[in-house]
Parts: sequence; structure tokens; C-alpha cells
Amino acid sequence: MLLKQYKTHFFDLLKNIQDEQEIESFFFILTEYLHNLKRIDVALNPDFEISDAAIEKWNAILAQLQQEKPIQYITGEAWFYGLQFEVNENTLIPRPETEELVEWIIESQKSKVKSQKFEILDIGTGTGCIPISLKANLPHVNVSAIDVSEKALEVARRNAVSNKVEINFIQTNILEVKDLSQLPTLNSQLPTSFDIIVSNPPYVRNLEKQEIKKNVLDYEPHLDLFVEDADALLFYRKIAQLALKNLSPNGLLFFEINQYLGKETIELLENLGFKNIELKKDIYGNDRMIKGCLKL
Repeated sequence: MLLKQYKTHFFDLLKNIQDEQEIESFFFILTEYLHNLKRIDVALNPDFEISDAAIEKWNAILAQLQQEKPIQYITGEAWFYGLQFEVNENTLIPRPETEELVEWIIESQKSKVKSQKFEILDIGTGTGCIPISLKANLPHVNVSAIDVSEKALEVARRNAVSNKVEINFIQTNILEVKDLSQLPTLNSQLPTSFDIIVSNPPYVRNLEKQEIKKNVLDYEPHLDLFVEDADALLFYRKIAQLALKNLSPNGLLFFEINQYLGKETIELLENLGFKNIELKKDIYGNDRMIKGCLKL
């Protein structure tokens, strides 16, 4: 069978589940994954033939897509900030909005003196996409990252190796931490203070589950997604309180946030004494990121 013939079949079986643009994206992700053919290669080889064995692989993947399994979990990989990351059922899939958070942090450091020792901590790291991307683009900084899940950290460690960066990973439950500098690590004790603390913690309230797409709700880890309606800012409060102890003078705290809780998150940081608080929208026009400074 020709690849272009299978493409018609592929579109027909998914058209009632996904929009055409999404299906096309899936198709070309898979041509590269299964045949090492980029979009331009497919265009230049209109008579490319796929074997019976390859058709079996396509059919198996198509069946999973019909169940709305995220394609990143099918291929086991996702791209984030120009880097490739392993993903599996123990990690959230990195998202474009989080790339904007990383970009904001990198931009905040462009004018800084690079000879100075500089410490960054990511809390709730998952795949490690935030700290790895920061280290790859700010090679002079020291980066540490925390997650409660050892299985997620196994993925994050492999991602650090594959992207050729060194990250200090620590397994702990951030809600039980009293001082970030006291966490034991495999390599050494953490620094007593950090210049930047960043987190993309769980922030989707249970009441918002009806807004979540089936592919996210059925497949991505709920521990990393959801918080109780009664205390939706639980992680933000805890991390901000730790930042009061462990941010350096004029240190920065960055959060990805629930789009509906921008005002409440600003008030939380203001009440704790953070200054120069800035709320930023994502590419979709939603309140998504916040930055605060610990001025002494």
C-alpha cells in the first residue's frame, strides 16, 4: 500500500474524533516516528510504499488514537523548547504554555553577569522539561529539581542525560518540607538560597474536570493535575512560604497558574510580602504565569 493511500484511511477513521489540523499533525509525527520521513520527505516521495509489517504498526497506533490516547504516550516522546523529552504515564506531557514560562525566565537573566554563581530550583519537575531547558540555555547556572514521584524522576534523569545537562534531582514531598536547604541529595547539600524558584504545580480544581479533554483526563497522572476545590492554592502557598526562607535577596519566584485564579494568586504573593508582582497571559490569552520578587 502507498503511504498516501493509508493517509486517506488514517484521516477517515479519526475525523469524528479530532479536527483535521490535529490529524495531520499526528500523521506526520508518525511518518517520522515509523519511517524517518519528515513532512518534506513525504511530499518528495508521493509513491512511498509501506510494508505489511509497517501497516500493522500503523493500525495498532491508529487504534490507540481512536481511544484518544495522547500521541506523545504512544511514541514515548515529546518536544519542548527545541529539545526532545521522553514521556510516559508517570509524567505529564510538556505543554506550549510552559515553554512560555521557560522563555520568561531565560529573558529575565539575559542582562545578568554570567560569572556569578547562580542557583535555580524547579519544584514538581515531572519530565524535567523546565530545569533541563533552563540549563541547556543558561549553562552557567546550577539547577536543582524536586518531584514527589520517583518514577517521574527516573524519566527526568534519563532526559537530562539525553540532553547532555547536569541537574541535581531530589525526591521529596514538597508539602512536608520545612527548609529547602536541608534536603539531602546524592551529590551534596542544596545551597542555602536560590536566585530563582520556579514551579508548575497541580492547579486544576476538581470542579474544572468537565473542561479537561478526554485524552488528558483518561491518560495523564491526576496527582500532577488536580487539587481540591477547597484549597486550590495549597501548593502555591507552601512554595511561596518556602521561598521566603530560601530565595536570595532580590530572588525571583515564577509560577505557572490556573487561568481562573490569577487575582487570588497575586493576593497570596502580596500578603506574603513579594514585590513587583507580574501576571502574564499565555499564547491563548489566558492568565497563565506569575512572577514575584523577594526584595529585602
